[in-house]
Amino acid sequence: MTAPRAIPKLKVVVIGGGQAGLSAGHYLQAAGLAGDRDFTILDRAPGPGGAWQFRWPSLTLSTVNGVHDLPGGLSLAEVAPPAAAGEVRASEAIPRYFGAYEDRHRLPVHRPVTVRSVTRQGRRFRLETDRGPLAAEGIINATGTWDAPNRPAYPGAGRFRGRQIHARDYRTADSFAGQAVIVVGAGISAVQILEEISRVAQVTWVSRSQPLFHEGPFTPAHGRAAVARVERRVRAGLPPGSLVSATGLPPSPAIAAARARGILVPQPMFERLTEDGVAWPDGRRQRADAIVWATGFGNALDHLAPLGLVNDRGGIEMTGRLATQVAAEPRLHLVGYGPSASTIGATRAGRAAVEELLRRLAAD
Repeated sequence: MTAPRAIPKLKVVVIGGGQAGLSAGHYLQAAGLAGDRDFTILDRAPGPGGAWQFRWPSLTLSTVNGVHDLPGGLSLAEVAPPAAAGEVRASEAIPRYFGAYEDRHRLPVHRPVTVRSVTRQGRRFRLETDRGPLAAEGIINATGTWDAPNRPAYPGAGRFRGRQIHARDYRTADSFAGQAVIVVGAGISAVQILEEISRVAQVTWVSRSQPLFHEGPFTPAHGRAAVARVERRVRAGLPPGSLVSATGLPPSPAIAAARARGILVPQPMFERLTEDGVAWPDGRRQRADAIVWATGFGNALDHLAPLGLVNDRGGIEMTGRLATQVAAEPRLHLVGYGPSASTIGATRAGRAAVEELLRRLAAD
């Protein structure tokens, strides 16, 4: 009879290989942990780049909402020179940058690996993956939002005979040429997609809430105020909400172009979908060939469900210096959740999470 294979036991497992996960990996390495002996990074994506590798082709480095360098000396500019940045697809340049970073620092990234569930077993966590189980003393979760698209349920959705996609699956405006399209959402992606599709199709913009535009320069102080608001929410155990809801839509080329062409005219949310479009409560109807749900993302945390972290208000109470530590599970940090859900926030939070987690593990 073959003896059961021993489950690998590590000090720390990082779940997710995007900006936050690579940042955490760098600081674990800097703290003296050896890759694949003491820690590992598990990424479900097929290649480097986090969610950036899946973004639509027209999103270039000049139009994305800020990409910050990873820690440790390799800059994005070395991989995608600034002179050509406006023409470089984000879905190509950022994966190239992340891949070069992984190679230079010899980070122990394993992909594609899907973590199916995390449970508590004594002093360790047990991770069930599609490549077998692992055990870890601590976890830094950096799974982001890309795998948790938010698509609201509306009456009649199953009756609509046209095309429905989430912004996550949007690629090019050309596929909507000559059609009547409804774009739903009030965030940055909604405006970018609206502006592109409106050049080749008849577009109606619909939003559950009135879009908020940030007028004037968007300064670092505005960003810090928005992050602070989200941080207060997660420390209170509330759902984080989006950073855009706190900042408003910052100035961008897409907003300027859409405003110049007079298409930034949002309609209130429709009541239901019909076979050939949508209907409002007052009886108005709008024909549509397609609906794009640019309605944002939740947090990709289903694998953590067995830990029972979500409270009756739908949030997770967070603590720690930058609000990355789960109050109920102090050996678990969520980086890229709430106030660290930005490229600069993820890098700073990766460092704080590593420092706090290693201190906790040493003290226990």
